[in-house]
Amino acid sequence: MQKLRLLLLMFAIGGVQAQDRFAKVEIKAQHVSESVHMLTGAGGNIGVSAGDDGIVIIDDQFAPLAEKIAAALANINTSPVKYVVNTHYHGDHTGGNAWLKELQDATILAHENVRVRLASKEDHKHSALPVVTYEQGIKIHFNGETINVMHLPSGHTDSDSAVMFEKANVLHTGDLFFKDRFPYVDIKGGGSVQGYMASVQVLLNNIDENSKVIPGHGSLSNKEELQAFLDMMRATSDQVGKMKADGKTLEQAVAAGLDDKWASWGTGWINEERWITTLYQ
Repeated sequence: MQKLRLLLLMFAIGGVQAQDRFAKVEIKAQHVSESVHMLTGAGGNIGVSAGDDGIVIIDDQFAPLAEKIAAALANINTSPVKYVVNTHYHGDHTGGNAWLKELQDATILAHENVRVRLASKEDHKHSALPVVTYEQGIKIHFNGETINVMHLPSGHTDSDSAVMFEKANVLHTGDLFFKDRFPYVDIKGGGSVQGYMASVQVLLNNIDENSKVIPGHGSLSNKEELQAFLDMMRATSDQVGKMKADGKTLEQAVAAGLDDKWASWGTGWINEERWITTLYQ
């Protein structure tokens, strides 16, 4: 009985801490170019097109932040959110779907695998599943802007989309870019390291030196930094691949570590050990 009480207390403390974490989150808005803005808070960065036609957002972070996100959007444009594009299925990019659909009547768009994966989750509110899905991509003509939503297969997940605001020359990468950090490759969710690198190269081919890049995580970026991210992935993949080819076990590869120049890249959620493990697999 004493152990049960202790467990219940630990769960209660954990719940309070989670609420406190979201309670302290501040949603910050940054104008990027033309009608495009970027919101940061907790979870994936949000892209925004705001203008005479209303608001389109790219991703919507965690569910407890929905009201804060709506308040931040209202400071940019008082119209409700008309469309939400989910770049993939993870909860830090789709958590606000239900709130925005129910209270702002937003239409949710995503790659068809996003709908499939969200529908398979028992704790997901299925009334908020994406109602418009696509295989290769879709274009939204809104606020004098062409919003080009492009599917990129088997990278971060099997449901990735990147979004190009063509007039503003702004790219939202979803989680195909963790700025200055090792990325998370959701292998169980259909992702792969080789597919991830191929997807980033496609994105680089579609932007120029004047493009602004909204990463999935991190501050506003550009083509040079996206290229540096891909260079890191290629170099570390080659290094771990060589260790594996030389017969090193995963444990030995982790012990050997990566070149010191990549040390700062492991200070995020994916540390060096987790990144080596991903590359080794």
